[in-house]
Amino acid sequence: MAHLFEQNRNYVLGDPELNLIGGHNKLAQWRHKRMGPAFYRLGRKIIYRGADLNAWAEAQRIDTTT
Repeated sequence: MAHLFEQNRNYVLGDPELNLIGGHNKLAQWRHKRMGPAFYRLGRKIIYRGADLNAWAEAQRIDTTT
């Protein structure tokens, strides 16, 4: 399986790669609703692990052949 995000990298808000799954506002809505990929909140900083982003993206995959 190809990964959309680097497995061992941490992503913070403002990283352009996060736009693949949603903009800043969409990610904020998901965090508020406890949806979307797992994240860390360290003070005011939000951090997404690449492995968590890949796992979440894979869970969103829709197989149209079944």
